[in-house]
Amino acid sequence: MNTESLAHEPDLPAALVLHGGGGPRTVAPIAAHLAATRHVVAPTHPGWDGTDLPETLTSVAQLATAYLQLLVDDADTRRPARGATLVGSSLGGWIALEMAVQAAADGFEGLIESVVVIDAVGVVVAGEPIADFFSLSPRQLAEVAWHDADRGFIDPAALSEQARAIQAGNARAMAAIAGRGMNDPGLLPRLAAIRVPTLVVWGASDGVVTPGYGRAIAGAVPGAQFVEIAEAGHLPHLERPDATWAAIDGFLAQRG
Repeated sequence: MNTESLAHEPDLPAALVLHGGGGPRTVAPIAAHLAATRHVVAPTHPGWDGTDLPETLTSVAQLATAYLQLLVDDADTRRPARGATLVGSSLGGWIALEMAVQAAADGFEGLIESVVVIDAVGVVVAGEPIADFFSLSPRQLAEVAWHDADRGFIDPAALSEQARAIQAGNARAMAAIAGRGMNDPGLLPRLAAIRVPTLVVWGASDGVVTPGYGRAIAGAVPGAQFVEIAEAGHLPHLERPDATWAAIDGFLAQRG
């Protein structure tokens, strides 16, 4: 996997920033915001943005295991005084939740300090289906994913051939790793194993996964906080960055 490290002092706590289906550019503002106070690691998932997708990588659980090892290696190198904060958007939120569940089960005590998920997919909630991402046109996707669809719509005709190829490759990687349903039916009950402070941030206008879906995630994680961002869709950190930073910074400030 390709990783970008926005490193500062080696003893700073790490923040692992995990992107969704749109690729690393969608979480670049998160990485930049956190880099003021943390050692930020922002990987590109295998298969995204023209990177290789190993045939053996077929699940979010596998990718979560690989990212846990990345945190172990980073901690061994830097010797930070505290564990890492996981920050995941959409698919990245699913990966972060799976990492936290695996860490609790596999004895990675102290490796993860806290979790922030932003409009995560990955669970099954009765009555709250995930929008069929793969069947939507670019305009339809903008309509469900953004509060302001005009702001989020990207006309494929305006893109270069290379950009369209990258989009297609990202979609193939998403289908291979997350599945076309973008969920693990067994994940929601397993979230009860998470024992680190968790913040669930959600755009009030998200039509990919609704705020009700987000509240179900928060309700399944012991002690999790839920914050809804008004006038924002699936990527509140892009539509309402100030409100999103206020939620995340306030949560992290509680950790000290």
